[in-house]
Amino acid sequence: MRATSSTPLVLGSGSPRRKEILESLGIPHVVLQPDVDETPRPGEAPDAYLRRIVLAKLEAVTRRVDGEPTLRAAGVLAADTSVICEGDILGKPVDLADARRMVARLAGRAHEVHTRFAVKAAGIAGAPHAETVITRVYFRSLEPGEIDGYSDSGEGMDKAGAYAVQGRGAGLVSRIEGSYTNVVGLPACEVVVALRRLGLA
Repeated sequence: MRATSSTPLVLGSGSPRRKEILESLGIPHVVLQPDVDETPRPGEAPDAYLRRIVLAKLEAVTRRVDGEPTLRAAGVLAADTSVICEGDILGKPVDLADARRMVARLAGRAHEVHTRFAVKAAGIAGAPHAETVITRVYFRSLEPGEIDGYSDSGEGMDKAGAYAVQGRGAGLVSRIEGSYTNVVGLPACEVVVALRRLGLA
């Protein structure tokens, strides 16, 4: 079933960046934010964490869709993004000091941004389509004042790794290898290919 205004794709995410990417692609959608505990488990590897969280989001939103008789959804899309530095997951900062520590750690080195997404067409049995897209991001060297200034702006407080490549954080990034939209929060090309394969776009 193709996603239309009457049978939209359900985006299982509260991220305004993911919504903006789907809007830019012209994919009709509605948002249902999943209620999922995103706390990493002790010793959990980054890839295992993403697989678990994205599946939990997909299942949580699918249950909500099934409980909404007036919503005729073409399918459900869920995603999560992690910033990985030296094998560690850098999630959303808990406070300003945490944001400064993250930006300082990323300064002058490369890190990876992993976005995993899963999509399932309505009425189709079996496992959902799921994949992880990886982009390598290089930060330039930063002076302490730059780290404090950017962190104090508050731009990165609700974002993994404490920075936004689509905002002022672009001035911190010297190079990107891979998908830019993946760093923003959703790999546009890979999502479109997956939706087309499932008959949703």
